[in-house]
Amino acid sequence: MGTFIYFTEDQKRQANEVDLVEFLRRQGEKLLPSGRDYRLDSDHSVTIRGSEWFDHETQTGGHAIDFVRTHYGMTFPEAVTMLLGGEQGQCYPQAREKTPPSKTFALPPPNRDMRRVYAYLMKHRHINRDVITHFARAGVLYEDEKYHNVVFVGKDEIGTARHAHKRSTNSTGKAFRQNVEGSDPRYSFHHLGRDGSLFVFEAPIDLLSYLTLYSEDWKEHSYVACCGTSPIPVLTMLQQMKTHQAVYLCLDNDRAGHEASLRMAEQIGERFNIASDRLTPEQKDWNDDLCVLRETPKQGLAMGMR
Repeated sequence: MGTFIYFTEDQKRQANEVDLVEFLRRQGEKLLPSGRDYRLDSDHSVTIRGSEWFDHETQTGGHAIDFVRTHYGMTFPEAVTMLLGGEQGQCYPQAREKTPPSKTFALPPPNRDMRRVYAYLMKHRHINRDVITHFARAGVLYEDEKYHNVVFVGKDEIGTARHAHKRSTNSTGKAFRQNVEGSDPRYSFHHLGRDGSLFVFEAPIDLLSYLTLYSEDWKEHSYVACCGTSPIPVLTMLQQMKTHQAVYLCLDNDRAGHEASLRMAEQIGERFNIASDRLTPEQKDWNDDLCVLRETPKQGLAMGMR
């Protein structure tokens, strides 16, 4: 039996209200900005805000103590002890504010032209102009007025915008990527085809890159960019599709992409009784593959749909 540790109610409250962002940074975890939240780099389905967390894959969440117990495999006394500073005697800051009410979703105002977006996607990302134009005309890809980011829009079943992902068009320096506050995770950037095939990507640019690489009859298929590794938009797409013939998981060629693909395949199988296939880029992601092809042509690369 473990040693009993007595904690006062004030100590438990203090541990539960630790600022998880600062706590995780001190543990060496990498966090990615996502609107008002942060996502774990090691698991994009987990979002953090203040002392609260939520796992969009398992639909579970809570406060700091539950997070440490769940993600570090600790008992309640171990988690509280760690959050209170443990043997190191660290003092973790308290979350400064409670989670505010969800902000109403609104698309960033569009710029009057898309010159920077076209230049960025074509010259630096090597994406085909016709592919860009298709989504621009559908009203799901545009340039925002204030910062000239490329905005990838996700619409619901009746054509109402519910999700938007912003990506900077800077060709140098650190890239800016962020979901617009209030975005509904069910409706990320996608294309709904008719043949029952669904291709799943982490990022919108990877989706566009794949369409550039494998362009034959692409409009017949369905595609979704999760803007991370959450299965929520994938499950929503499958619910919208009239027929289900095949699911191709095209996530990144790295540990996070492989692990997320396994989780997605399991959930898709349980919910829809479909066996998923894994399509893996040669490089880290599909845009890397496209850039390598454009800059150093490869012999014998099949350009038809696989």
